[in-house]
Amino acid sequence: MFTVIIPSRFSSSRLPGKPLAMIAGKTMIQRVYEQASQSSASRVIVATDDMRIVDTVSSFGGEVCMTASDHVSGTDRLQEVCGQYNLHKDDIVVNVQGDEPLIPPAVIDQVAGNLQQNSQAVVATLSEPIASVDDFNNPNIVKVVSDKTQYALYFSRASIPYYREGKPFEGMAANNEAPIQRHIGIYGYRVAALQEFVAWPVGTLESIEMLEQLRFLENGKKIHVEPSCEAVPGGIDTPEDLARINQLLTGA
Repeated sequence: MFTVIIPSRFSSSRLPGKPLAMIAGKTMIQRVYEQASQSSASRVIVATDDMRIVDTVSSFGGEVCMTASDHVSGTDRLQEVCGQYNLHKDDIVVNVQGDEPLIPPAVIDQVAGNLQQNSQAVVATLSEPIASVDDFNNPNIVKVVSDKTQYALYFSRASIPYYREGKPFEGMAANNEAPIQRHIGIYGYRVAALQEFVAWPVGTLESIEMLEQLRFLENGKKIHVEPSCEAVPGGIDTPEDLARINQLLTGA
């Protein structure tokens, strides 16, 4: 049993009003909600600080939680929802990004199941192979390296692992066992871990890389990482992304 929480903010510098953008006749937030509802989650909750999103989610029969407007991150917003719903410290919540209208339900189940099965981890997330040198060198694509027991060693915007001799991908097919992995931004958390997260100060590495998940590693916590069971389409950040998804769903 687990809960899906979808943090959703109205503001977006590159695509204002993004959660209410229309995608093939439905708002983006409705499409994300419907995908999450096809998972095994016991409930799906949208967390927002904007009444326009509250009204929209309520209009299609979704569950929505109004949260504070001063949260620094979606993780802080998640923790507030856990408190409002009095979730137990051992409960598992999955953070589904509010701009991923094509998120596969199986991937949501995968990350929740991995956390349930790995008691040493306080967080679980997913990865997928990187297939091109351009993506490997792109700082907007976060890379992750893990140990042999599938616990994260580090996340970085840099090209890791660094190939001191030879070139990345040389003599190596891109596959789920390859060491060059892109981090997929879906997380399963134990509620207790969220409570700890908001109490810790921002970490040094976190502030350098601008990656929240490093706060857990800097505080000695384990993050389980596994290649995703299905391909995860990219989220929507720009008008061009929105047009691409609309074309994909409508064929127009």
